[in-house]
Amino acid sequence: MASRTEAYPDNTPGSFFVDRSCIDCGTCYQFAPDTFADGGDHARVHAQPDGAAARLRASMALVACPVGSIGAEDKAAIAEASRAFPHPLSGNVFFCGYTSDKSFGAWSYLIRRPEGNVLVDSPRAAEPLMKNLEALGGVALLVLSHRDDVADHAAFHARFGCERIMHRADGMTGLERLVEGDAPIPLAEDLLLIPTPGHTAGSACLLYRDFLFTGDHLWWNPDMGRLSASKAYNWHSWEQQLDSLENLLAFPFTWVLPGHGSIHRAPGPEAMRSELEAAIRVLKGA
Repeated sequence: MASRTEAYPDNTPGSFFVDRSCIDCGTCYQFAPDTFADGGDHARVHAQPDGAAARLRASMALVACPVGSIGAEDKAAIAEASRAFPHPLSGNVFFCGYTSDKSFGAWSYLIRRPEGNVLVDSPRAAEPLMKNLEALGGVALLVLSHRDDVADHAAFHARFGCERIMHRADGMTGLERLVEGDAPIPLAEDLLLIPTPGHTAGSACLLYRDFLFTGDHLWWNPDMGRLSASKAYNWHSWEQQLDSLENLLAFPFTWVLPGHGSIHRAPGPEAMRSELEAAIRVLKGA
């Protein structure tokens, strides 16, 4: 629980604050940028929420925080916020909230499908989220993009009996399905698992319609105004990651939904391809 006595001094005065337990995962200022901002090595409140909708959004960021670094004297919207995840992003794709410190606040997503719902990476196994997932039809498949963002995967398997799938190269054991090789793997007519080794040996992206779930392979950097990836936070091979980014040029998508970094939507697949080509040129010079 956040402590007012440990709050950062650069918080704008008012009900909401961020304290020194913040790990700067970015969840709050990506989800509720009207209230929260990047303070350098921590998040901060740059403007107190004004109105019921803004208070709910800020309260949802509080609930989503992986380490409980956000506090608020005004708790009127907290109960509603705790029940507000999964939060719709577009169509039948949702942000799960309830990020986990086990994956440094990585985002996870739900795809609602008549053939069975898909969870992409694991959120925190919070009971309000579990109940809402049950109400939405449960989880049939849990796709784990790489070893960093598995969080509470075992709890979701125990609750829903979902099949967990991951690339064997990341060394996880005890899962229901481990895939191999570099060729894309169809999981269903509308689901394609694309191995993208580099960030880790077994990193993989999931393509669903025009949504690409990228784990820690690719994201949008709002400060640079472009797609990006990290050479500094690369645990396997930067050269291989660059090759994997180039391989994504073969696939049409308009959304990038990462575990870390900002979500991005391009006007269309061709625009996204151009943006990815531009990012690769910059990253090859890094």
